[in-house]
Amino acid sequence: MKSHFGGKAWVFGDNVDTDQIIPAEYLVTMNSAELAKHAFVKVMPEFPVNVKEGDVIVAGRNFGCGSSREHAPRALMGAGVSCVIAESFARIFFRNAINIGLPVIEATLEVDQGDDIEVDVSKGVVRNDSSGKETTFASYPPFVMMLMEKGGLVPYTKERLGCTRSE
Repeated sequence: MKSHFGGKAWVFGDNVDTDQIIPAEYLVTMNSAELAKHAFVKVMPEFPVNVKEGDVIVAGRNFGCGSSREHAPRALMGAGVSCVIAESFARIFFRNAINIGLPVIEATLEVDQGDDIEVDVSKGVVRNDSSGKETTFASYPPFVMMLMEKGGLVPYTKERLGCTRSE
């Protein structure tokens, strides 16, 4: 995981559930690139077509509520989303995101759709370059930071067990 990244903001409100992130009828694969083609397709149809590598999702409270499917953060990673910033996360979404290496940051930031957002995970700072406003957030504990740097739980575990990529 890079410690500094940024992109355009995609703004969502409170209580964005996993069915909004990736509708149930598209849960026939775990392929992140395939899932990305359908991310937010029912609530923001332009998202899968226009999202760019490095873009950032900014949302309100309880992002990722609903079912415990890992497909939701996978769809976002497959779409190129560099991180999700929300006032709060559903616990299972937060854990699933960490497990696959998708940075999730609890912070509140005034932002409009398309604003340029920069995130520095190591410093715990989120900046809206379009407005000049900035906020801070609690950094990850060292173990979680290391887990994210390895790309998530599976790559970390494979490394610890001495598995090769082909295993």
